[in-house]
Amino acid sequence: MTSVNIDPHVAAIRQVRPRTNGCEDCLRLGTPWVHLRLCLTCGHVGCCDSSPMRHARAHAHTMDHPIVQSMETGEKWRWCYVHENYV
Repeated sequence: MTSVNIDPHVAAIRQVRPRTNGCEDCLRLGTPWVHLRLCLTCGHVGCCDSSPMRHARAHAHTMDHPIVQSMETGEKWRWCYVHENYV
């Protein structure tokens, strides 16, 4: 029998809606972004690690909201910033 490792941070996932159509912080600062990530704890929209400001990662660590989901069309994956792994 194989064991399945389930990330304990999935408990932080809530049913959320994106609060904006772009990176909240980049919109406020006037900076560019590459891709968007949705915080699955509060609905914050932040930019990805390929973006200059990496706001999604900063939000995850500052707010202790570990899991995001891609907001890119056709992508359904989720990422845990604590474990640096897909969930």
